[in-house]
Amino acid sequence: MSEKDFTHFNEKGKAFMVNVGEKKETDRRAVAFSKVLVNRETFDLIKTGGMKKGDVLTVAQIAGIMGAKKTPQIIPMCHPILIDGVDMDISLNENDLSVEIRASVKCSGKTGVEMESLTACSIAALTVYDMCKAVQKDIVITDIKLLKKSGGVHGDFERGE
Repeated sequence: MSEKDFTHFNEKGKAFMVNVGEKKETDRRAVAFSKVLVNRETFDLIKTGGMKKGDVLTVAQIAGIMGAKKTPQIIPMCHPILIDGVDMDISLNENDLSVEIRASVKCSGKTGVEMESLTACSIAALTVYDMCKAVQKDIVITDIKLLKKSGGVHGDFERGE
């Protein structure tokens, strides 16, 4: 890769926010994933609603949506965008005692929503951790990744697994 390939650095090598003013608006969508690994006791408490802080999955869902909306405030070079929608799918996986999180973010704009979907998954996972840490200290957040994205000049992407 050459220096020209890094779009967030100016000619002096200093970080800057890319100008998207000339780009065309397109429909954009991104789906991200994360996983929270817990032990049997924690899993059962989440499943039965027995956590003292409340309904873990509902609070994580709301936190994920809030995270998507706040992305430009916590990721330095992200543009503030008008998000059309955020859909969080949070489920329990009995096989590996995990909470699986998917965030789908949509907008019609000049820049993508990959960071918003990744932030939503990350914040939701951190919320699961926060709500369960009194019961289990060795919780693991893993597999934060972009699953697919569409729209924009760089085209579509879908993770092959």
